[in-house]
Amino acid sequence: MSNEYYPHALLLCFAVLWSVLAIRPKDRQVWLAEHVLTITSVITLVATFDKWPLSHLSYTLISVFLALHTIGAHYTYVRVPYDELLRVLLGLEINRLFGWVRNHYDRLVHFAYGALVAYPFFELLERYAEPYGAWSYVLAPALIMATSMIFEVLEWWATEILGKGAGTAYLGSQGDEWDAQKDMALAGAGSVLAMVLLLVLS
Repeated sequence: MSNEYYPHALLLCFAVLWSVLAIRPKDRQVWLAEHVLTITSVITLVATFDKWPLSHLSYTLISVFLALHTIGAHYTYVRVPYDELLRVLLGLEINRLFGWVRNHYDRLVHFAYGALVAYPFFELLERYAEPYGAWSYVLAPALIMATSMIFEVLEWWATEILGKGAGTAYLGSQGDEWDAQKDMALAGAGSVLAMVLLLVLS
């Protein structure tokens, strides 16, 4: 496969995954709400591909994040059967191992947002904003934190619109009053880790 067509192949793979997981999701209303930002993101990436292209690495990282999110949207985040999958594959019950009561898939995806999307933000800054010195290493995590905050606000609004049943499933806080703050903190931690790794490997 030519390098020129690599982003197209990624888009095709994601489209196949998205289509398969669009079949009989656990809660269609929650699935639709979850994918408003997914579709918006994909349209934005396609629309900016010619004018503001990113590296293959950035497109790969974004695709992995969107794939993780698509899995969460199919099951709803509170029902993703990661514990059952690990039990079948490795004989490991991670919830019992760590004494977890809640489903932590949402925590994983918020951390992954920071860890995987920080580099594309960094690349955007370096290519098109060209901040002075090492500011990109600071601004990329700042963008992750800012967009995480915006998402939590949008999540709150969507929960109000969807109502108690679907809204609660969409929110996925599972009774944790500090859920939003923990999600933002994990995204921030993931982005800082990504920038530290980038510094080490540069």
